[in-house]
Amino acid sequence: MMADTPKADHTEWTDRFDRLTKDHEGQHVTIELLDPEYGDQHEAERLPFAYATYDPRDDVVIVAVGGNSPRYPVVLRHMIWHPSEVDVAPDGAFKVVEQDGTTTLVAFHPAESAAS
Repeated sequence: MMADTPKADHTEWTDRFDRLTKDHEGQHVTIELLDPEYGDQHEAERLPFAYATYDPRDDVVIVAVGGNSPRYPVVLRHMIWHPSEVDVAPDGAFKVVEQDGTTTLVAFHPAESAAS
């Protein structure tokens, strides 16, 4: 899916996630966890994207969904500790790999029409 995209350097992660948040805030996302020990798990399915950020002090990537409407009043945060790789595709989808190989995939979905 993202093999041809350049991998961001730790120093670029904060700016890259700031741009991603600005470009995709409110779009629906799916967060999937690929864990070598426990298998694949869906963390969130088509929830509104709030933000993604990298905190270099704590060495954590945070992906937040919800918290922006009465339908989704609570912000849910998925935290990825000590990431070793961040890879962002041109469409904004991204993956974050932890040191143990656990991979988080975040995919954006097109807006649903109001008529549906």
